[in-house]
Amino acid sequence: MEKADSSRRASKNQPNPLPVLAILAKDVGELAVHEKQVFSPILKGWHPLAAGVAVATLHSCYANEIKQFISGITELTPDAVQVLRAADKLEKDLVQIAVEDAVDSDDGGKAIIREMPPYEAETAIANLVKGWIKTRLDRLKEWVDRNLQQEVWNPQANQEGYALSAVETLRIIDETLDAFFQLPIPAHPALLPDVIVGLDKCLQYYVIKAKSGCASRNTYIPTMPALTRCEIGSKFQGVWKKKEKSQNTQKRNSQVTTMNGDKSFGIPQLCVRINTLHHIRSEMDVLEKRIVTHLRNCESAHLEDFSNGLSKRFELTPAACVEGVQQLSEAVAYKIVFHDLSHVLWDGLYVGEPSSSRIDPLLQELEQNLLVISETVHDRVRTRIITDIMKASCDGFLLVLLAGGPSRAFSRQDSQIIEDDFKALKDLFWANGDGLPADLIDKFSATVRDVLPLFRTDTESLIERFKRMTLEAYGSSARSRLPLPPTSGQWNPTEPNTLLRVLCYRNDEAASRFLKKTYNLPKKLSPKAFSPEGEAQADHPATQRPPGSAVTTWPLDSRKFRHRLYIVERFIGLG
Repeated sequence: MEKADSSRRASKNQPNPLPVLAILAKDVGELAVHEKQVFSPILKGWHPLAAGVAVATLHSCYANEIKQFISGITELTPDAVQVLRAADKLEKDLVQIAVEDAVDSDDGGKAIIREMPPYEAETAIANLVKGWIKTRLDRLKEWVDRNLQQEVWNPQANQEGYALSAVETLRIIDETLDAFFQLPIPAHPALLPDVIVGLDKCLQYYVIKAKSGCASRNTYIPTMPALTRCEIGSKFQGVWKKKEKSQNTQKRNSQVTTMNGDKSFGIPQLCVRINTLHHIRSEMDVLEKRIVTHLRNCESAHLEDFSNGLSKRFELTPAACVEGVQQLSEAVAYKIVFHDLSHVLWDGLYVGEPSSSRIDPLLQELEQNLLVISETVHDRVRTRIITDIMKASCDGFLLVLLAGGPSRAFSRQDSQIIEDDFKALKDLFWANGDGLPADLIDKFSATVRDVLPLFRTDTESLIERFKRMTLEAYGSSARSRLPLPPTSGQWNPTEPNTLLRVLCYRNDEAASRFLKKTYNLPKKLSPKAFSPEGEAQADHPATQRPPGSAVTTWPLDSRKFRHRLYIVERFIGLG
């Protein structure tokens, strides 16, 4: 201890004086070497393990000091790391002397080693570093929460079009990695997985929060109305179509009312969210390369840390980014088509007379939205979003044809109009070769292309095909009475429900008679099919919903409307 005091006084005169226990460890180590070289050879005549006994005694003496020190450490400090590293080095030196001294003994020195319980200095360092890591990660998560609450997803915030909060989050992660590798510890590779896993979870948390509340494709798709048959040649047909159109609008608006008025969920803002997730995903590779560089400069790194590639990778964040971009891309597409453009699609396309309500208004507004998308989103995700918009447009086009409600009716002659409009829709995305690739357009428009020939097929052939397909699907149980095929939402020219819906919207007497006789379908949406709250009754024979869709809510006027409807039915013989 006198030597340690002398060393401590000398250390005080240095720019960065060593802690007392670090000085003591150094002096004890020197004493052990002196003991081994000077005294042990002499004392070996009286004890075969003289050096081992000496270093075990020194180990025990220092243990009293270091154990007390470890029990009082609460945070990672430079002094604490210096002491613990000095203690760890001392212990390894003492054990090495004991092992060398007992190399010729019967047990190889095991008895002496058992008298030297480990200081656990490395464990103490690891625990302190883990505490440091946890503190850093907790602060990062708090920062993410606070800044995401203030984030407005402004497309003009920077040239790249991603959120400033993401830039700051990635900057803090860089600083955390730099600070970790600057810690004066010997076990960076061993503790690196804790850092990466923690940062990975924080970034995943950011991604999840960034896409939360942005809805999905199912949020915007209207619920299919109950099946009806066409009302042939009625002079009141236009009146009823206008009434049904009004009801369609009311119902759709009730589904998305929570999304209105919040500017952070507009199309430009959703595009910024997509850009942000794409940016984070691309930065993962940069972060991993930076970690490899840090490891190369780390004194404790070994070859195996590189031979297998970087085994400590970000796993949660890239997957969350890919999933988030997919969800947001679909949300943008279906929001544009089914919500923002609903007035020209769901409430306009082919309502009344198909020849006077064609697709041109939809194409004009769709083109404007495509320009906004092209100017806002990153090049690497632009094709994906525009592809999703095309898929949503095809879904919307088919939904109008097969589930557009009683406001729509098609004759065989209308099939040419429908086919021409569909070609115009595809041409919009083809853009004379500057848009989507032709094979991509063909792939995602295949369902529409397969279904459209049904609108050109004569009614008798459709009925026969429907009967045959239904019998094949249900077997002998369908011979006495054709069951009503359920709505799968997977339109197909050989699927019974698709054929049935073409018949429901076929504007001729033969189709109407067949539907009346087979299923007793009404010519309009009767108030009897709805509860007072406007929800579709489950036992109504023509009420169907695609799997996973919300319960139909189709608000009608109150008892006054039902009373007027009853009077009209009585006098003009509808139904």
